[in-house]
Amino acid sequence: MAGRIWFQPYRLEDLGLQDGPHIGTHLGLRLTELGEDYLTGTLPVDHRTHQPIGILHGGASVVLAETLGSVCSWLVVDPTTHHGVGLEVNANHLRSVRSGVVTGTCRPFHLGRSTHIWGIEIVDEDGKLVCISRLTVAVVPR
Repeated sequence: MAGRIWFQPYRLEDLGLQDGPHIGTHLGLRLTELGEDYLTGTLPVDHRTHQPIGILHGGASVVLAETLGSVCSWLVVDPTTHHGVGLEVNANHLRSVRSGVVTGTCRPFHLGRSTHIWGIEIVDEDGKLVCISRLTVAVVPR
């Protein structure tokens, strides 16, 4: 998709998700870049996001993916009339990570009137693919 896809010209600091009581802040998720057609965010790989054997929990990757895709859907629609709610998320976990930070980048596959489909790639600090996720969002009236 070429050009800006957002409903209005948002800035990262306008999103208001960096602080507040939600799962993303609990896990240390940070939104880091808002481009014309993508959003990136990071997640630490530490005691908050590990599974018992000391590697990144797949559910933590899904939290990153679903957060990025949900925020993107919010940014695409008119916030006074519609919002997005997740319908389905899937994730393929390709590589384990023990420490550091992972970065997710979300881009659209489909932006329809009633559904959005987002692709999210999560990479480690070396740029190696850790997880590929797809999120389907229903666009519903407020």
